[in-house]
Amino acid sequence: MIERKILAQKMKEFQIKEFIAKEFEKTGYSHTKIQRTPLGDKVTIYTSRPGLVVGRKGQNINRLTAVLKKRFSMENPQIEIGEIEDPYFDAQSISEKIAYAIEKFGPKHFKSVAYKTLQSIMDAGALGAEIIVSGKVPSSRAKTWRFMNGYLKKSGDIAVSKVVKGLAVAITKSGVIGIKVKIMPPTVDLPDKIDIHPKKEEQKIIEKATEEIKEEPIEEVKKEKEEQVEEKKETKPKTRKKKVENEKTKGSSKSK
Repeated sequence: MIERKILAQKMKEFQIKEFIAKEFEKTGYSHTKIQRTPLGDKVTIYTSRPGLVVGRKGQNINRLTAVLKKRFSMENPQIEIGEIEDPYFDAQSISEKIAYAIEKFGPKHFKSVAYKTLQSIMDAGALGAEIIVSGKVPSSRAKTWRFMNGYLKKSGDIAVSKVVKGLAVAITKSGVIGIKVKIMPPTVDLPDKIDIHPKKEEQKIIEKATEEIKEEPIEEVKKEKEEQVEEKKETKPKTRKKKVENEKTKGSSKSK
């Protein structure tokens, strides 16, 4: 009995999420979270355009609450709007944008749309991204086109838990076109990433040398140079006198 209740509850949540996604598919919709509270069911809709979801004077929210009460028999549903912080790292909203652009401009311009969105994702700072467009684009036979840039994990725990995925469908005259988007955000810590730090001893030596160089004034360096020049001048005449004396001693010894 408990298992059946859990399954019925999960099916109901899935149907609510599907209904909300269809209602707000052209408003930058991302995902929905449903939480049970003592006051009632809390429904949070995440979108990149909260103004379009709310509507004029909250018309869309009032209409949605009435539908949730009648159709899904929810008790006191509380709807909240959550704005996406980084819309270019949300795969679902980006896939829906691509689908909307293909429906508006036609399947012939799918390449330009895919390349522009991919470039905007990478410019936002993503580690890697992939866009897959499958369907009759633009030929009569179905094909799959893959657009990829950067570094993207395909297997392992990171590919399952860290890579953000999105799926959308564009309905055109020629047929249905599917769009898949995968994004690896810059916050992902890869296990094969290596950070090389200098040794502590070498770092200390470098810091000491830099401090000594900063402490030495320029005047002391000049004085040292002047003293070295004077010492060289003094040593030169002494060496000449010694040479003259040596020559005299040699001449006197020969005369004897």
